[in-house]
Amino acid sequence: MKQITMNIRELPYAVEEAMNRLRVNIKFCGKNTKKILIISSVPNEGKSTVSVHLWKMLAEAGFPSVLVDLDLRKSVLKERLEFQHKGEITGLDYYLSGLSEYQDVVYETNISNGYVVPVSNLLENPSALLEDPRMGELLNRLEEDYRYVIIDSPPLDSVADGALIASLCDGAILVVRSGMTSKRLVRQSLQQLDRVHCRLLGMVLNRVETKSRAYQKYYGKYGSYYNDYYGGKTAEKAGK
Repeated sequence: MKQITMNIRELPYAVEEAMNRLRVNIKFCGKNTKKILIISSVPNEGKSTVSVHLWKMLAEAGFPSVLVDLDLRKSVLKERLEFQHKGEITGLDYYLSGLSEYQDVVYETNISNGYVVPVSNLLENPSALLEDPRMGELLNRLEEDYRYVIIDSPPLDSVADGALIASLCDGAILVVRSGMTSKRLVRQSLQQLDRVHCRLLGMVLNRVETKSRAYQKYYGKYGSYYNDYYGGKTAEKAGK
């Protein structure tokens, strides 16, 4: 299997502990929860950071896990994680276009038990490719080969891609940025996930000072709405 070496920066201790709690809670979502979508309402809420570190922690805990980069329009993973590979990277865009096969686009990484399906080239309009049966076939094959399939998706409010991808997943984690994401946007995102029958596994409140009064007020607002919408399930919190 081909290999990609990546550079993942360490998190501050408090943030790492919050991410670790998220990892533990994912384990209690059931053995059939394998294809997990990490999504946000709008860009710059931290969904890619959450995706990478959740995937890394699951892999290092002994669960074979694959990170799938499905943000075909504006992916940041290749650049942010400083991918290194001998030769050209053949990624998801090649597979969906029919130019490569499954074994060509899944890479082993320098993270123990960690694998990645990268994006090679950004696309202006990938919607038609995402609707192709090959997309569902890829995720189903990954589900068979790995315990967890962590999917980094485009935001729900930007284009239809996010909702389309959500319809193929077992559940979603919604990343909400403190001080930026409105209650209206959160409500819309929850409704979009509900419409495509994608179960909400939890919410991550990102970039927040947990000891501040603003945190108590802000989390209380979204936690209250989450409980009203989903019948009292517990939302997760994490910083960046």
